[in-house]
Amino acid sequence: MLKFAANLSMMYTEVPFLERFALAANDQFKGVEFLFPYEYSAADIARQLSLNGLEQVLFNAVPGNWDAGERGLACLPGRQAQCLAGVEKALEYATVLGNRRIHFMAGIVPDDLSPAVAHECYCQNLSRAAALAAQAGVMLLIEPINPFDMPGYFLTTQQQAHQVIELLNLSNIKVQMDLYHCQIVEGDLSRKLATYLPGGRVGHVQIAGVPHRHEPDNGELNIGYLFGLLRQLDYQHWIGCEYRPAGCTREGLAWLEQERRKNEGEKRAAMP
Repeated sequence: MLKFAANLSMMYTEVPFLERFALAANDQFKGVEFLFPYEYSAADIARQLSLNGLEQVLFNAVPGNWDAGERGLACLPGRQAQCLAGVEKALEYATVLGNRRIHFMAGIVPDDLSPAVAHECYCQNLSRAAALAAQAGVMLLIEPINPFDMPGYFLTTQQQAHQVIELLNLSNIKVQMDLYHCQIVEGDLSRKLATYLPGGRVGHVQIAGVPHRHEPDNGELNIGYLFGLLRQLDYQHWIGCEYRPAGCTREGLAWLEQERRKNEGEKRAAMP
């Protein structure tokens, strides 16, 4: 059965961040994710998780200077110390929050940096970050991101991400497969899911409507069909709802209620 995590950086933005946990729980979400926790203390976030019976599913490692346009430091020569310090800070939060997945952002490749050098630097930093994460029992996720939303980002395709994982061959690195980004860059989502999920190297899936990143049933994707395919492929991990509601978050959750009814039907069918 599919399990969904509300992305609190994008959903429930009608209220302040720490109030969003209660709204997600009221809408029967059991897990949450968000982009960055670092403006808040880990203790304050942990309190909201506990009060609302929620599991912390995922957040991003420190990306460098986000406001200055940095989207990770891993592919940038000369930034290794800062990159790994950001991972260590993320792991401190993960320990308090009980979080077992961290997105390790690759970064924007400068125009004057060769792809080969960026790749070598990225793999070195990813390997070292994975060693730190392994000590804390945490999995690192790498995510291909479309070049329209994030021009110049190092990772853009599923094949590229999986090639990196095969090259490094470390058990605690997996792919964060965002169907929104994948559809924009590559399309052919059914074949991509059938190709990559059975190998066990996809550790998290995210959803949003295409092209406007609203509710997953808003736009060109047949999300009900894709959910059915995820069931057929026996996908067991969380599905992150990383979308910006077109209006009030709660008013756009009809797609989720429909999936819950399917889950309940499967439960009843499985009962002896």
